[in-house]
Amino acid sequence: MSWLKAMREKEPPEPVNPLGTVVIGTLHPEVMDTAKDMVRRSLKLAQFKTVDVGKGVSPEAFASKAREVNADIIVVSVLLTAAKENLPKLISAMELEGLKGKTVIIGGAAVTKEDADKIGALFGKTREDAVALAKKAIDQKRNKT
Repeated sequence: MSWLKAMREKEPPEPVNPLGTVVIGTLHPEVMDTAKDMVRRSLKLAQFKTVDVGKGVSPEAFASKAREVNADIIVVSVLLTAAKENLPKLISAMELEGLKGKTVIIGGAAVTKEDADKIGALFGKTREDAVALAKKAIDQKRNKT
C-alpha cells in the first residue's frame, strides 16, 4: 500500500497556463500544514499557480508575498484558535499592501462561515470547496474586465 500513499502525495506539475495565482499558507502560530498541503495540491491540479508561504507565517509576510507575486487569491488554513485571531491582522496587512478587495478564502477546524463573513472572506470546509471558490472568484474577476 505504500505505493498508493506515494501516488496520492505526489506533487502535481506546475500548470502551463494557470487560471490564476494563489498564495496559500497558515498564520502564526499554526504549526500543522497537512490540510494546507492537500488544498494546495488540489488547487494546483485545478490549474492554479500556487505560492506556498509555509506555516506559522506573520500576517505582514503573508500580505507582502501576495503583493510580490500579484496573487489573485489568498488561501489560509486555520486549525488553531490562536491563528484565527490573526485573520483580522491579515486583512489589515493586505490593505496596507494595497491588496484591498483581493479574494481571501479561509477554511479549517478553527473557523466557520461566520468568521469568514466577519472579515469579508469566503469559507470552504473541504479542498473541493477551495477549488470551486477559487474558480468562481477567477470567473467573476474575468467577467468584470
